Amino acid sequence: MIAVLVILALLSGSLFLLWWSQERILFQPPRLVEAPPESGRISYEAVDGQRLVGFMVGDPRGAPGVLLCFHGNADLAAWQLDWARTVERHTRYAVFLAEYRGYMSLGGSPTYSSTKLDARAAYDHLRIAFGLDRARMAFFGHSLGSAVATELAEIHPPAALLLQSPFSSARAMARLIVTLPVVLVWKTISRIHFDTRMAVSTLDVPVSVVHGRRDRIIPFRMGVEVYEAAKQKGQLLLVEGAGHNDVAEIAGKEYWRWIVEALKPPPGIK
Repeated sequence: MIAVLVILALLSGSLFLLWWSQERILFQPPRLVEAPPESGRISYEAVDGQRLVGFMVGDPRGAPGVLLCFHGNADLAAWQLDWARTVERHTRYAVFLAEYRGYMSLGGSPTYSSTKLDARAAYDHLRIAFGLDRARMAFFGHSLGSAVATELAEIHPPAALLLQSPFSSARAMARLIVTLPVVLVWKTISRIHFDTRMAVSTLDVPVSVVHGRRDRIIPFRMGVEVYEAAKQKGQLLLVEGAGHNDVAEIAGKEYWRWIVEALKPPPGIK
């Protein structure tokens, strides 16, 4: 009887610890050692008053559209500037790299709920400041950012949704890293409710997916599951030999072709 009580106490303690620390596990802001760039830097606020920043590459007023981008959990918007310049060169789209609170020396703590506020703040700022409508706005997300971009698309459908190395759902990811008892009570203990596969199944938006076949962080099968679940399918690119963070480098021209095709309007829409 004592042994059973000890086991139950340990299990309860583990579940409480996971409930309390899950967002610290999910969000891992890296230190920005170098001075953040000033070129293209834009400041704005979320509805709760949190100050946010992002980086604009290109001119939204003269571009065919703007690609609003959300990075992964251990990344920074400023580190994506070279990628954004290459996107702008290939597509002529302006690219806005949105940052989350708690990252890049911003105040606040990143949480599942706060990412919703931060994503909406970036969208609202672009819409109001540059007069953008849905037809001239596309969303991009990498890894964790793919879930953030998809949840924003549920509220404000863009012209296109581009997902790089997406996971199918938070619960599916939990199965990879935690024990069976935790998965069984996931809905009870989790504050993180990302479900990209379910979301894209209802979106009237072309969904394009690119994923490395050797991804050891998010299995490429999850990217395939997201694409196959999409109500409107865009472009699918599975990159041989690519892992989680080197898809563009390994795929090369195929990757940039994927982005160009994903941003093309569907037939009949100009």
